[in-house]
Amino acid sequence: MLINKTKIRVRYADTDKMQIVYNGKYLEYFEVGRTELLRNLGLPYSEIEKKGYQLPLVEAFVKYNKPALYDDILEIEAKIEKLNSAVLQIDYKISRKDENQILVFGYTTHVFINIKSKKATKPPDFFLELLNKKPVTL
Repeated sequence: MLINKTKIRVRYADTDKMQIVYNGKYLEYFEVGRTELLRNLGLPYSEIEKKGYQLPLVEAFVKYNKPALYDDILEIEAKIEKLNSAVLQIDYKISRKDENQILVFGYTTHVFINIKSKKATKPPDFFLELLNKKPVTL
């Protein structure tokens, strides 16, 4: 299991007229968490592509518990618990900094594909080796 935590501040542009984060923005926040998780593994997404692979999104789920507001500092926790065949699921929790209450949680599911053929493939060895070498929390 790998966990990474990233902090972001809610921008005014992320909110609606009531200064509540627009629901679609949470998928962008998930992307921030996912990108930073991979980067902290030592594998920014650009490196995955240079090695001939992509990770398209095939499924997303978001559960909204409580709204985030303009200027809140949010903590995005991204976690990889397991890797099944070509499928990579990343789980997310978003909370206000220093609060225990989860505002939003969910997951995204990605499939490793060969960049040239666009066909699903097993996770590349370099990715599996990196997952096996890293500590639990990044």
